[in-house]
Amino acid sequence: TTMAHEMVHAYDDKNFNLDWYNLEHHACTEIRAASLSGDCTWFQEMMRGNLGFLKHHQVCVKRRAVLSLLANPSCKSTKHAEAAVNKVFKSCFTDTRPFDEIY
Repeated sequence: TTMAHEMVHAYDDKNFNLDWYNLEHHACTEIRAASLSGDCTWFQEMMRGNLGFLKHHQVCVKRRAVLSLLANPSCKSTKHAEAAVNKVFKSCFTDTRPFDEIY
């Protein structure tokens, strides 16, 4: 899943001219990478000790995106990261390019 995650970042960087210091850009690529790479499959989450059934994929994607944003020097706090993730979540989560769907 790590290679797939990084390939989504590479695709986004090439195709969308990302500014990695812009938290909304960073949040979007993290949301897409977590969702499309298999980072948040039921098995991966079970191995981490995170179990849930109701919209758990979305919860996992948001959690992992926030954790990644916290490492960005432009991010001031957890609330700052959460705000960026929540602002772009719907549009970025539904964008499955270059795939047809989430596998």
